[in-house]
Amino acid sequence: MATPAVTLGIDLGTTSVKAALLEAAPGDPSGFVVLASCVRATRAEAEAQSAAAAPQAREQDVSRIIQALNECVAALPQQELRKVCSIGVSGQMHGVMFWKTNQGCEWTEGRAAPVFQPRAVSHLVTWQDGRCSRAFLASLPQPESHLSMATGFGCATIFWLLKNSPEFLKSYDAAGTIHDYVVAMLCGLPRPLMSDQNAASWGYFNTQSQTWNMEILRASGFPVRLLPDVTQPASVAGRTSHAWLEIPKGTQVGVALGDLQASVYSCMAQRTDAVLNISTSIQLAASMPSGFQPAQTPDPAAPVAYFPYFDRTYLAVAASLNGGNVLATFVHMLVQWMAELGLEVEESTVYSRMIQAAAQQTDTCLTITPTVLGERHLPDQLASVTRISSSDLSLGHVTRALCRGIVQNLHSMLPSQQLQEWGVERVVSSGSALSRNEVLKQEVQRAFPFPVSFGQDVDAAVGAALVMFQRNLKQEEP
Repeated sequence: MATPAVTLGIDLGTTSVKAALLEAAPGDPSGFVVLASCVRATRAEAEAQSAAAAPQAREQDVSRIIQALNECVAALPQQELRKVCSIGVSGQMHGVMFWKTNQGCEWTEGRAAPVFQPRAVSHLVTWQDGRCSRAFLASLPQPESHLSMATGFGCATIFWLLKNSPEFLKSYDAAGTIHDYVVAMLCGLPRPLMSDQNAASWGYFNTQSQTWNMEILRASGFPVRLLPDVTQPASVAGRTSHAWLEIPKGTQVGVALGDLQASVYSCMAQRTDAVLNISTSIQLAASMPSGFQPAQTPDPAAPVAYFPYFDRTYLAVAASLNGGNVLATFVHMLVQWMAELGLEVEESTVYSRMIQAAAQQTDTCLTITPTVLGERHLPDQLASVTRISSSDLSLGHVTRALCRGIVQNLHSMLPSQQLQEWGVERVVSSGSALSRNEVLKQEVQRAFPFPVSFGQDVDAAVGAALVMFQRNLKQEEP
């Protein structure tokens, strides 16, 4: 009897790395079961920004992310890792990191569980990076793309480095997202390979022709040598060039996917499902019909964008910059206030207590617009608190209003009426911020006139694995 094949899914998030092992369901070859999963916090915010950074920079230490990845995969059952036949990878879109070809990592050979560690790499400039001002973005050439440019997008960051730190760029000859880097290192790729999902998230990529805007970029002096090759999602990028922990050498690895698309893929059982993910940021996505093509001229003021999905289809996406990070900012503020009052309290304690208080406060007249980070379509928008009365100042009132504001802000970007017009009948929700916040779940159910179901925190990792699992199933069909 053949040993059942296992698929590993990995998601490299903004604050954590997640991994999940999938296997075909007993008696149902097309179904699957999650054998095991693991989450590891990265704690990767760079303590010292790179010399090329700016005050609004958001960078992460790649070594810490890869350490968390190795620890996360190592925590999965060894006997199952030995059966892994393919690996799916997803991660935070838009961001960019750089490395030197053939020097991007080193493998620790000669030990029981080989792992790779970054070598000649830069920091990861994340999607949250704010170094590209509106004036700087306006100075860039107009892309031939249906998606608008924004700070934190890979190509915008490279343009900024080209202007402000050209010597930095000369140090490297390869670039990609953090998850493109992981795939390149696992497979020993001579050039990074990128799915159109990640390419579109960088800007200056035409999803119809599936090509970078080479002429526009070259004319502006952009270092096009750094642009990865692009292929379709669900393609095989290569095979592992080394044994990795207990995973055999020669294991198939898929091209890296966007975390949004991977999350949607694991959750969307029917085309009539909309998928809501609340993690560091927040996205609401609905599937567009086959054959849909977005307008080729972007509307920077539009709150909904169309992201490439699978099989040349698109997702309509409202992507808010203000999600779990707003709650984290609020918690951090409270802890700082208490420290100034001479009281030391752990952030985790504050978080759990404020959720408890809000759970007991089922309603409030207090209104919070939580856009402390602005929005891509409204970059100058700030947060505000209105309808303040002396009876609504308890921690429960404020936390309830903050959770409600996060959901209502997203709902204003993509209202239920629009979802209904697209045929949506259910909202499937997931994400780390949602999985541990009962009040946020209540506000999601309150905002949408559809049935709402709640998924797991590891959905993007499961989705990345599921893409490879189903790809291999199709190839086995007679």
